[in-house]
This record gives sequence, structure tokens and C-alpha cells, in this order.
Amino acid sequence: MTVPDATPPFVDRPMTEADIPAVLAMEVDACLHPVHAWTADNYRSSLRAGYWVRVRSDRAGQLVAVVVALDGAGEVHLLNIAVARAWHRRGVAQALLGVLAERCRQQGADTLWLEVRPSNAPAHALYLREGFEVVGRRKGYYPAPEGREDAIVMKRDIPREPA
Repeated sequence: MTVPDATPPFVDRPMTEADIPAVLAMEVDACLHPVHAWTADNYRSSLRAGYWVRVRSDRAGQLVAVVVALDGAGEVHLLNIAVARAWHRRGVAQALLGVLAERCRQQGADTLWLEVRPSNAPAHALYLREGFEVVGRRKGYYPAPEGREDAIVMKRDIPREPA
């Protein structure tokens, strides 16, 4: 297997509907189980609603990640983040959380919220390392291969100045 070049710069840009097939292929490959992946309709709805939807590509133009967030009154809600399997555990999600924290500061948001599956231990651990705290649980929030799975609700306070 060829290891992708981890050297920046990455290219971050707004996602368009034309990106949806590549995003779906990347996300299905990256997910723990296909039922966890967002659908084309999820992405189309997010784009139409004006959510903050960005893709990240490597220097060769290959899709590396996607992030979707919703701006609210004094807060931002991370709806989805997916990183191509070849880029797992290489700091991409961590870097995108930094970009999202900066987005919060630009929007005047004090809090960044998210939900994560209990079965997604790597993501849960990343969020804890990045300063998120567990604040609750949503019963039966996510579809799962055998019914529904709870969501762990997490938040991170965003300081006005970068830490």
C-alpha cells in the first residue's frame, strides 16, 4: 500500500454538489460500518440549508476529509467529520477541529457541540484530547446495524483567543 504524502499544504474549500460522489465513496470506506455513513441527501440538504460544509484535499488533489457544521446562536454544532481511511491517525481530524474552533471564534461562538457514537472509540478519544467534555447522552440517536445506538453529547468551550 502506498502511504499518502502527509506534507501540507492541504487545500480546504467549500464543498459543492459535484463533490458528493467522491465524498460518499471516501466516507463509506472510512466508516466503521456502512450504515454509519451520511447519504447524498444528507449532504445535499446541508448544502441547501447553508451549513458550513468543507472538503480537504491533499497536494495531488485527492479528497482527504469532509466537515459539516451548523452555526447557531453563540454556538457551532459539528454535524459530521469524515477522514479518508488512508489518512486516519495522521492528524487530519485534529487539524480540522482546529479550523472549526477558529470558525467558532470568527462567528463569535463560545461553544462547539457534537455527538459521537460510543462504538467510535478513536473519535471519542480524539475529542477528549481536544478538550471536549461529556455532557449527556441521547438514547437511540444513531442508526446501527442492529437497531439504534446512543450518542454521547460533548461540548468544548471556545476561548476568544487561540490557546
